[in-house]
Amino acid sequence: MSNLSEQEIIMASITGEDKPGLTSSLSAIIAKYNATILDIGQADIHNSLSLGIMFISAQKDSGNILKEMLFKSSELGVQIRFSPISIDEYNRWVSLQGKNRYIVTLLGRNISAGLIAEVSRVLAEQSLNIDSITRLTGRVPLENDEKQGRTRACVEMSVRGTPKDRPLLHSEFMRISQEMGYDISFQEDNLFRRNRRLICFDMDSTLIQTEVIDELAMRAGVGDKVKAITESAMRGEIDFCESFKRRVSLLKGLDESVMREIAENLPITEGVARTLRILKQYGYKIAILSGGFMYFGNYLKQKFDIDFVYANDLEIMDGKLTGNYLGDIVDGRRKAELLKLIAQLEHLDLQQVIAVGDGANDLPMLNIAGLGIAYHAKPKVKENAKQSISSIGIDGVLYMLGFKDSYIEK
Repeated sequence: MSNLSEQEIIMASITGEDKPGLTSSLSAIIAKYNATILDIGQADIHNSLSLGIMFISAQKDSGNILKEMLFKSSELGVQIRFSPISIDEYNRWVSLQGKNRYIVTLLGRNISAGLIAEVSRVLAEQSLNIDSITRLTGRVPLENDEKQGRTRACVEMSVRGTPKDRPLLHSEFMRISQEMGYDISFQEDNLFRRNRRLICFDMDSTLIQTEVIDELAMRAGVGDKVKAITESAMRGEIDFCESFKRRVSLLKGLDESVMREIAENLPITEGVARTLRILKQYGYKIAILSGGFMYFGNYLKQKFDIDFVYANDLEIMDGKLTGNYLGDIVDGRRKAELLKLIAQLEHLDLQQVIAVGDGANDLPMLNIAGLGIAYHAKPKVKENAKQSISSIGIDGVLYMLGFKDSYIEK
């Protein structure tokens, strides 16, 4: 490629039914004439091939390469189209590789054409170019098999460029999510995204579909009082520590055996078992950082092989709750401190940490983690978190990390 005036850049676009050996046959023709492949990409949707090969060859050889590739394509039963690329066009394309790159993840029970259209429109308005679109979830059956559980769908877009107005981009995606019932994640595509190693979960209303203190309160006959305080605290209307003290005091006299009965019947959130199993399989450390109680956190630790659990300890005397607690209260500030401490212990940068929670007391850890995800959260939490999942189970976290169903054990 030393004398560019004697070189020619050609883009070959191949479409048709995919079959074994096609890419090998066509690239062998290019190799025969010592031409250089500058770029290559292939996609296969329902056995329908779309293959692109950009190559540079000596002008004296270009005609023979195109003729042989055309004959070979006809023999293989596929269509091929050639487009010349100027040196200036190629250089402009090369210059774009230094641009910022982002990943847009679309989550839902299905992916609608309307969602793709709306998200694509916003990206275009922000001068962002879509380089590729990949389906991360498995192939969608026409009839839902109850044995397979509830459906989930995820599409990942790789985009390039610099957003013109990032706050507007965020607000547009929030609007589309609310109006259409999907989740849209927008993340920088960097080394940290591919090298995260610690995930910290809230417990109540995140890993489990209840607030345990409400369950305890119902058994103690003070359910309405405690639930009202809990909801106010999770909305951020009252201080968490004060609300915690008030709620715990109402549990005085409750028998310890009630805790065991609740633990054995905890309603586990959709996707938890799958998510934790896969994350452990891929070497992630997993922590529970909860404003709930150690008794239940330890139960989940044993059930799912969780590495760290930090929560509140209830004082028990003579087999009954005293209405007091032991040690420091694990509130929002403490959760963020614990996340930092575990990251230091594991020799990780905070950008390698994921945090997942639903309440206002989770925001401090969601905001310092490299990836903070509000899970089926209150409006205030969703508005202030970096990312959110509300349309599917907690295994939506896997897709935000780039996991693909076809590559992971189901």
